[in-house]
Amino acid sequence: MEIRELSIPGSFEITPKQFPDDRGVFLEYYRFDKLAEAVGHPLDLKQANTSISKRGTVRGIHFADVPPSQAKYVTCTRGAVIDYVIDIRVGSPTFGQWDSVRLDDVDRKAIYIAEGLGHCFVALEDDSTVSYLCSTTYAPGREHGVKPTCSTIGLEFPFPVEELLLSPKDTEAPGLNTAKEQGILPDYEACLAFYAELNEGAK
Repeated sequence: MEIRELSIPGSFEITPKQFPDDRGVFLEYYRFDKLAEAVGHPLDLKQANTSISKRGTVRGIHFADVPPSQAKYVTCTRGAVIDYVIDIRVGSPTFGQWDSVRLDDVDRKAIYIAEGLGHCFVALEDDSTVSYLCSTTYAPGREHGVKPTCSTIGLEFPFPVEELLLSPKDTEAPGLNTAKEQGILPDYEACLAFYAELNEGAK
């Protein structure tokens, strides 16, 4: 597999090598050693999630308090989504910026999103099925969100805003600047210290 760091530090695009034959296709979509080599430490898998979404469904922007936050390794096993990683770490040189990867059942790419980064995706087809490998279990009291249609961030969606399907929680989430004022966003230096701790523990 090929692993490429995205423009947001701490996020990576993973492109697996596929082996097709007359029976179908085989591939490795996750390798802990390859990912650890790129990231600096292995993904300590604690939970796996699956979501199935209608066309136009937006999930995110979601993140969790650091530490421990929640690193995610995300792939789309059916259909297609545009997956976004957003730098919401206050003090980061790329604060407020984002990058994206198309995840689908053709190229079968994955994306790794480090602790402290925001995550969001939009489904391009009905029944788009997304699977997440997570470094920690879900902790409602530590989970937060930023409105995915926040104009300050300016995510570029493939559909008009009025066609997007958002949960009430995501619709009512604060914009980036308000979230910063509320003090709920991760601190960049704290994230770096946490990453260093994880990397040291991997030695």
